[in-house]
Amino acid sequence: MKKPAIISALSIAILLLGAGAVQLAAADEHGRPEAARPERGQARGPAPGRPGAQVLDSRYNHGRYYPAFGTVRPSLPEGYRSYYRGGGRFYFSGGIWYAPSGPGFVVVQPPVGLVIGVLPPFYSTVWFGGVPYYYADNVYYSWQPDQNGYAVVDPPENADAPSQPPDTAQAQQDLIIYPKNGQSKDQQAADQFECHTWAKGQTGFDPTLPGGGTPGSAAMNRSNYDRAMSACLQARGYQVN
Repeated sequence: MKKPAIISALSIAILLLGAGAVQLAAADEHGRPEAARPERGQARGPAPGRPGAQVLDSRYNHGRYYPAFGTVRPSLPEGYRSYYRGGGRFYFSGGIWYAPSGPGFVVVQPPVGLVIGVLPPFYSTVWFGGVPYYYADNVYYSWQPDQNGYAVVDPPENADAPSQPPDTAQAQQDLIIYPKNGQSKDQQAADQFECHTWAKGQTGFDPTLPGGGTPGSAAMNRSNYDRAMSACLQARGYQVN
C-alpha cells in the first residue's frame, strides 16, 4: 500500500527537477531569462563608445567608407597626427579628421587653410581647370608649393564637372619618366604638374614659355630645370632618364 506513495513522491521530485533543468536551460550565461535575450540575427545597437555606421564616399568613384561626421569615439586611432588651426586642435588619421569633444573625439570637417605634409593613404586625384585637387572623405586638398604641403581648400565651383589632366609631355620632353610604384596615369600627371611648379619656382625657368621666360642661356636654364624636375620626381617614386 506504501509503494504508490513512494512512486508518487519520486515522480513529483523528477518533475520538479525537470522543471528546474528547463528553467536553467532557458537562462543565459548571465542569469537573464532566454526571452530577454535578442533573437539570433536581430540587430543590436552599437556598443557604448564605438563609432557609428560607416558611410560610402562614392564621389569621383572614390569608393571608400568613412564614419559619418558627428560620430564620437572614446579614443584616437593609432598613428594619428596633431594639427592646429584657428586656435583649435585637430587630429588626422587614415583620411579622417577628429576634434576633441568632451571625454572623446568627434569626426569633423577640417578647417580651410589647414596644411598637411602627406596626403591621406587613399585619395582620388581630380582635375579642375588644369590644376589637380586631391579628394577624400568630402575634403579637397591642393598642393601649396610655398608651404611645401597640401592645404584643405573649398570645393571648386565646378566640383561636379572635373576636367581632363593636361598633357605635360611637351613641357618635359627631355625627360623619360617611369612610375616605379604603380602610379596611375592621373597620379603621374599630378606629380609631374607639382614637380613642374616646384622646379619652375626653384630655377625661374618655365619650359611652357618661349625661351623659358628667363634671360640668359636657355640651354643652361633648361638643364637646371630638368635636374630639379628629376630630383622631385625621384623623391615621389619615379625613375627619370
